[in-house]
Parts: sequence; structure tokens; C-alpha cells
Amino acid sequence: MEWTNDLETLLTQVTASVELRKERVKNVIDLSEEGNTVPFIARYRKELTGGMDEDQIRSILKEWEYANSLADRKEEVIRLIGEQDKLTPELQKQIEKAAKLQEVEDLYRPYKQKRRTKATVAKEKGLDPLAEWLLSLPESGDPYEKAAGFADEDKGVADAEQALQGARDIISEVISDDPEIRKQARAMTHREGWFESKVKDEEADEKGIYEMYYTYEEEVRKIVPHRVLAMNRGEKEKILRVGIRPPKDKVIRFIEKQYLTARTVTEEQIRLAAEDGYKRLIEPAVEREIRKEATEKAEKQAIHIFSENLRNLLLQPPLKERKVLAVDPAYRTGCKLAVVDDTGKVLDITVIYPTPPKSEVDKSRSVVKKLVDRHGVDVIAIGNGTASRETEQFIADTIKEIDKQVFYVIVNEAGASVYSASKLAKEEFPDLQVEERSAVSIGRRLQDPLAELVKIDPKSVGVGQYQHDVSQSQLNDSLTFVVETVVNQVGVNVNTASASLLQYVSGLSKAVAGNIVKKREEEGKFESRAQLKKVPRLGAKTYEQAIGFMRIPGGKQPLDGTGIHPESYPVTKQIMSRFGLKPDDLGTKQAREKLEGINPSELAREMEIGVPTLKDILDALVRPGRDPRDDVPAPILKSDVLSMEDLERGMELKGTVRNVVDFGAFVDIGVKQDGLVHISKLTNRFVKHPMEVVSVGDIVTVWVNDVDLNKGRIALTMLQPEKQTT
Repeated sequence: MEWTNDLETLLTQVTASVELRKERVKNVIDLSEEGNTVPFIARYRKELTGGMDEDQIRSILKEWEYANSLADRKEEVIRLIGEQDKLTPELQKQIEKAAKLQEVEDLYRPYKQKRRTKATVAKEKGLDPLAEWLLSLPESGDPYEKAAGFADEDKGVADAEQALQGARDIISEVISDDPEIRKQARAMTHREGWFESKVKDEEADEKGIYEMYYTYEEEVRKIVPHRVLAMNRGEKEKILRVGIRPPKDKVIRFIEKQYLTARTVTEEQIRLAAEDGYKRLIEPAVEREIRKEATEKAEKQAIHIFSENLRNLLLQPPLKERKVLAVDPAYRTGCKLAVVDDTGKVLDITVIYPTPPKSEVDKSRSVVKKLVDRHGVDVIAIGNGTASRETEQFIADTIKEIDKQVFYVIVNEAGASVYSASKLAKEEFPDLQVEERSAVSIGRRLQDPLAELVKIDPKSVGVGQYQHDVSQSQLNDSLTFVVETVVNQVGVNVNTASASLLQYVSGLSKAVAGNIVKKREEEGKFESRAQLKKVPRLGAKTYEQAIGFMRIPGGKQPLDGTGIHPESYPVTKQIMSRFGLKPDDLGTKQAREKLEGINPSELAREMEIGVPTLKDILDALVRPGRDPRDDVPAPILKSDVLSMEDLERGMELKGTVRNVVDFGAFVDIGVKQDGLVHISKLTNRFVKHPMEVVSVGDIVTVWVNDVDLNKGRIALTMLQPEKQTT
């Protein structure tokens, strides 16, 4: 891209916003303009970015997009005002200096073509000169006498009072259009205003969900994001009335001070116009702007929480090389069972009725034992939906009667039913019922969470907060980015990956992902990365962007099973030769010993490559199949069950973090209801957000703080009892 002076100016703005080195920001923009994807830039262009991660790169590109939109709007506003012959050098300079779209719109407001207003009607009646006289702050004269001269029955101005009213309407609009007045009114309301909510229809709130907001107020500058979204939802459901109480008198005094700069006989008229201009025009607009800003901030926070929870959920470790018996619990329709082998292939499908109303416990126990014995099952995955805990009790009792060691795991089945009824599931399992597909999904989700979860709409995986109350386009954009980032960080086995997984690989479209699977099914497994060049619609640029993230373990070229990009194969082979490594040595003790103690800076100079790229190559030679999920604690395998009645205050338990929200974390401790660790009980130090302490999937030690059997609530703490503070 050719960097003109105008583009350099935008680059300076973006650099200041993201607080990163200008040259590296410029490199990111150039790389993106050349058609490189975020995952590719993050993984294979570290020398140019200084090792930025995907989030930093995305942030730069979003700021760049905003800067360009702002520049385009400035240009348009300057043109529109210029066409009215009202553009002064000072105004143009103000527009060009504006750092936000809101500032540009404030400056444009006085020149914007308006719909018919009280002020335009007054101008049509010829009252402009009277308004100008009032604003000139005359030291003498009688406003009523002056106004009487504008009375004209034909124009609809009956008397002096009507003339003054029309003139005040004009002045009110002048005040409302004043960019500085708007700016200060907004700032003062933000600084000293209060959010207020009152109950509108208590009967509509049957469960009392919004009870705390029936009479509620909180400072605008202090309100926390999730309360904004809660009030917005209550208002949308017509249960609450929500508004902002501004410092009216203070703002009106400020306006009067700006427009009454001298002693004048028109003071009363100016004061009346100032009050009307604020209450009728400025106050409602400022309230809309502040509520919009608060909502956008709250949505951004909610989307961030959802995205981070999703990232951690997708990065849950796979339970490799295990045959799994998956159970989709239910009452009346029975528990659907599916046995899947260590590759996810379905070996068996059946149904049992261990729960009410049939309660065929003995018969069901016999079926489970036979499946475990016949297929060598060593782990049972139980979905956490309806009848989950009753099913868990049944499974826990059953495995006590099995000779071999068998464990069970509670699997978060959020979204499994969405997937099982989808077109994708029907194509994958055309002969299975919806519930049977759900059981298969639960089993595979334990074996490889990422490969299975990519088949489900990210909004349905059960780790969000107010996800239905935020901008759906922004939420989809953020969640898709998270899935893409994780898939490319982990990498995919091109010979086993589904089209659902492949479509998230850097540079690949849904169609190309489908073509890869089709070619694999028609011609057999890929034996080298180079073969992928023959896949329809997988062109040279797509190949460059995608190939490093697609692995072929056990192929003709051992490097194809690593995260090393083919563009680096020549230098990789030189390194291997330099240290006497053969292709079969990848990942062996010999490779570790020979590459141990290398000075990356010296070797990088010798090989004429960047240090970051060299480090990645060396890491891949030592750990060719490294999976970042291997660093995450494995799920808790259980052999017995607890109920809420078993819990006692102070009891120590291990649990899995299921969801993180603004006010705390929900932890699965193996009973029917997840327990809540309030933010104040996460740690002894102050934290702004629970995410500073815990993430979805974390295995944590908790202590029971309180149990409310009637409400089904469990309060937990992560502070050891002797260290708890009141």
C-alpha cells in the first residue's frame, strides 16, 4: 500500500489509540491489505509484528477501519457545509481535528438539513430578526415593544407574546445546535447524572427477576455493565421505566452563562429560551446518547466475557485414546446411550429407562454393563441436562458392580440439542434420531471438545451473560473470531477434521472446506500438504494462508505433521542437517538433546531468519505434535456422587468452573446445582473482574459457604476457611 500523507496521519491516530510501535502497526495494516489473515500474521509474520497476538492485530485493524470511516465522514461533512457556502477556515480546522465521530456530528448539527421544527416555523413567520435582536443583548429597549412590531395576523403571529415565543424557539435551537453546549451538557450528565429505574408493571414480572430495579438509582459514571443490560431488558419487557436524572439546574446555569455575557433587557427571554432549549432539545438527546454509550460499553463487556469463556471452553483438553459411553439423560423418553471409539466413530446406540416414570433400574444396569464389557469402555460421559443427577446416581451405583475401573464425567451439554436437530447432524447421522445424535455429540465433546463444539452456534454453548441483549452482529463477529483463533492455535489433522472444523482454518471458506473433505473421501487420505494444492478453489494465496495450520501426521514428509510452514522447510532442513537430525528424529529424546542449549540469536543470524521464526521451528522439531490444550488440567473423573443434602458448611471440594460472569463464577461441584463463588470470595486481594482469577474449565478447590435447599442455591468460597474475612 502506498502511504500518502493522509494515510500517515491516520496511522499516527491508530498508533496512539493502540499504544504500540508505529512501524509494527504499519506492518500489520500492510499485511492485512495484502490479503493475509489475522491467524497467519500472528503465527508466521512475528518478525514484522514483534510477536503480536491475534487480539492485538484485530484491535489494530478495527481502529484502522474506524479511522478511515472517521476520515471519510469528515470529508463528507466539509463538502456538505461547503456547498452551503458556510464553511469557514476555523470550522474546517475544528472538523479536521475532531477525534471522534460524535464530535464531527456535533459540529455538523447547525448546518444539517432539519425536518420542520418550531424554529423553522418561526423563521417562516419572519421572526429571525427578533431572535437576533434578543441574542445581541441590548442594554435598552422593551422586548414586548420590539416584538409588537412583528405581530402579523396573516403570518399567524397574533401579538407580541406569540412573536417572543417564536423568537425563543429560534434561540432554543441555536443553543441546542451549539457544539460546546452539547459537549458540556453530555460531560456534566455523565459526571453528575443518575440512572433511575422504576417498576411499570409488577404483575408482568411473575418471578420477581427485576425486583431490585423496582426503585433503583445509580450514578452514571459508576454503573456496572451487567446492570445496564438488566435494566434495558426490563424496559424492553415493559416491566421497568428507565431513564437518566441529569443535573438540570447546573446545565441550565452553564448555558445562561455562555449566552448572557452582559447586562441586558432581554435577560428574561434568554433564560426562558435556555431552559426550553435544554429541557426540550438537549436533555432528551443527551439521555439517548449516554444510554447508548452505556449500552455499547455494557455490550462490549458482555461480548468480551462471552468470548473469553468460549475461548477457554474450546481449549478444554481432549480425553485422548478413550472409548466413551455417552449418556443423554431424560425421564419419560429414556436415557439415550451411544458408544464411540477413540476416533469418535459410533459403535453402538441404544436406550435405557433407569429414571421415572419407568424406573427400570436393574434392566438398565444390565445394558450398561454389557456395553462397557463389549466395547472396553473406560469412561462414561453424562450430559448435564434434565434428569442428569438421577442418571449420575444410577451410573455411580452401576460402576461399583463392574470389575474393571470405570470413571464417569459430567459433560456440559449446552448446545448438543441444537446440533442434534441441525442440518449438519442430519447429514452426519441420517439414520439416527435427534436424541441419539445428542448422545453421540456428548461423547465426542468429552473426547475432543473443540472438534465437536465448532459444529454448534457459539451462542448456544452456555457460557454467556446477557448474550440475547447485545448487538448480535458484533457478538457473532467476536465469537467467530474466537473460534478461528483457537482452531488455528491448535491446528487440525486434515485427514480426520470435519468440514465444520476446517472452515475455521485461516483462509478457508465453507466451500473449500467441503471440497477438502470430498477429495479425501473420494481419493483417500492426504499423504502430503502439497496434495492440497489440487483441491478445487484452493488457490495459491489460500494455500499460503491455510497450510501451516493443517497437519498430516504420519505423512510422506514428517514436517507436514508440524506447525512449520512449508515456506520455512528449506531453512528447517538446513537446521536439521546442521545438527545431524534425520526426519525420523522429530520429537525424540535425540532431537531434544541435540537442540538443547542453542543460542537462537546466533543461529538466526547464521541461517538468515528471524529469531521468532527460528524459535517456533526449534519448538516444532522438539515437540512436533504439541497441542496447547495439553497444558490445561484434564476433566475431573468421578466414581461416586454427591447430593445437595450431603453438603455441609466448610466442606472442601474440587470443582470445574462452568461459567464466569461479572459478579462471580459458577462451579460444578458434582451436585444438581452449580455453586456460585461471589467475586468477593475468589481471593483475598481486590479484583476488578472474576476473570482475573478464574476461567471456564479451571479445576478449582472450593469450600461450601452456605446451602439453601428451598431455593436450590449453593454459595461457595475459594478462600480457605481459616483465611476467610468477614
